[in-house]
Amino acid sequence: MTQRPLTTIGFDADDTLWQNEQFYRLTELQFTELLADHAASDVISARLLEAEKRNLRHYGFGIKGFTLSMIETAIEITEGEVPSTVIAQILDIGRDLLAHPVETLPHARQTLEALSGKYLLVLITKGDLFDQERKLAQSGLGDLFDAVEIVSDKNASTYRRIFSKVGDGPERAMMIGNSLKSDIVPALAAGSYGVFVPHELTWSFEHVEEPTDAPRFRKIGHLGELHGVIEALQ
Repeated sequence: MTQRPLTTIGFDADDTLWQNEQFYRLTELQFTELLADHAASDVISARLLEAEKRNLRHYGFGIKGFTLSMIETAIEITEGEVPSTVIAQILDIGRDLLAHPVETLPHARQTLEALSGKYLLVLITKGDLFDQERKLAQSGLGDLFDAVEIVSDKNASTYRRIFSKVGDGPERAMMIGNSLKSDIVPALAAGSYGVFVPHELTWSFEHVEEPTDAPRFRKIGHLGELHGVIEALQ
């Protein structure tokens, strides 16, 4: 019997299946307004980004690390004179971010329902464990997945491990996501197909050049176009 070229499909979560970055942007706007008397908003945003990148190896990805980076930035911007009331407000907006509603993106449910039962579906997302579990539960999409993997980071070894454990190895797997850096490039390096679904808001840390010369790279405008890509492979 001829083996199907594709048996396992991985999906990123944030800004692939549901909105996420827009809530971070709104929180960052609130943060810059809190410190408006100390620096311009673009300066505050740049310092916050530096703190986030610096702290990734300590706190990982997610809201808790973002909140700690806001506090650290506030201390730096004010040269250690940030009022305790401002720290309290930063903690409040961090907690609000942890409670934002889940808004699934167009075609997410229909696409997963169409693929469920035909392929092994696995959610592969990074970030805070509790927050990602909350969002998955509120999305109502959890029952459509055969496996859920919440990881500290995404690299080629991550995809090799998951696709070998859940499916038939990375060569017969596909990863769908909005981040070239986290979802697509490392999946391609592992030997999988990588389908890039751009989102209008993507954290600058996740930006890299499109690997247009990679034979297993695909790009679609939205999840509704994924079926055509998969059919072409089969």
